[in-house]
Amino acid sequence: MSISNMLANRILNGYKITKEEALKLYLEPAEELYKAADLIRKTLTGNKVDLCSIINGKSGRCSEDCKYCAQSIHFKTGALEYSLLSYEEIKNYARENETEGVDRFSIVTSGKALVGNDFEKVVDYYKRLNDECDINLCASHGILSRESLSKLKESGVKRYHHNIETSKKYYSKICTTHNYEDRIDTINKAKEIGLEVCSGGIIGMGETREDRVDMAIELRNLNILSIPINALMAIKGTPLENEEALTEEEILRTIAIFRFINPKANIRLAAGRNLLKDSGKEAFKAGANATITGNLLTTCGNRICDDRKMIKDLGLMVK
Repeated sequence: MSISNMLANRILNGYKITKEEALKLYLEPAEELYKAADLIRKTLTGNKVDLCSIINGKSGRCSEDCKYCAQSIHFKTGALEYSLLSYEEIKNYARENETEGVDRFSIVTSGKALVGNDFEKVVDYYKRLNDECDINLCASHGILSRESLSKLKESGVKRYHHNIETSKKYYSKICTTHNYEDRIDTINKAKEIGLEVCSGGIIGMGETREDRVDMAIELRNLNILSIPINALMAIKGTPLENEEALTEEEILRTIAIFRFINPKANIRLAAGRNLLKDSGKEAFKAGANATITGNLLTTCGNRICDDRKMIKDLGLMVK
């Protein structure tokens, strides 16, 4: 019996794999690894694929120096810059996603933290969306205080999105204007007040396989049940503009290993789906069971109707 099959059987009986075992999985024959990850997914999470969508509610002029990001003021990328969108613009897109069968909808804003008048506006937006739409609401507004997170929860937000991005060891290589602990602290505060948390990261930023495994284990320790995996899309003008794109096999192996480490989580395809053929179809055979979708997206993949068809063609279910 292969290592992947042996570990999959143990995981189905409640075993948590070690860092050393996870690293060995990178050396397994690809098809065996994917098949074992798919077995874990099917047995522990079922055939439902969770669809979420986002809208970039406020863009650019971010004070942070995250080396992968086009919206940082530290880099010249030509990224769009605009203030907080109007409620009507956001509501119309939320309703479009609801009509097309998306499970969750999130407003995302640039910056270290959304504060002041913009934050109060967004809280009002969520309250109105909660009254006027029938879609689960998520939020992504940076490093927030407990009080701000509580206001989001009271407004109808069910889940807070806040990536850890990479391993603790590698974090200082991609950002210096805040630290890894700031992100962990925000996640813990969100959990403490009763918000669900969505948190993942980016692969292909020059990190090692060990860094990816460390990130997956950190997410397991945090008990995160929605884990977006982004593959770096190198953006001209950022410090990572010349980073070589990961191969499809490397991305699929990482997705599969995240499934082994976080067997009950939604492993969610995010940015970089266009590095995979057929918009990531094979990823749903290698442990993924969720994706960001949406008709406004350029880095995450298909239109909603295309994703729904692909998922159904795979014999999986959507809302």
